[in-house]
Amino acid sequence: MKLPRDLSGAALIQHLVRDWGYRQVHRVGSHVTLETAEPARQRIVVPDHSHLRIGTLTAILNAVARHKGIPRTDLLRGLR
Repeated sequence: MKLPRDLSGAALIQHLVRDWGYRQVHRVGSHVTLETAEPARQRIVVPDHSHLRIGTLTAILNAVARHKGIPRTDLLRGLR
């Protein structure tokens, strides 16, 4: 599945909070720290920019997929 090229940080944050069990725990400027406790504790930082760079989006999705033990394509479903 192709990565969205126009995805905002706010949309990714909303998707991770709504669908994947993350919650916002901290914010410094335009960078939001999300945390989850399932299956173990993990913190990730997502830049709240109008358009995420592809490399940044790839790194965040890979980290979440690896932590949750799911394929990255599962994360992309429902994302927009």
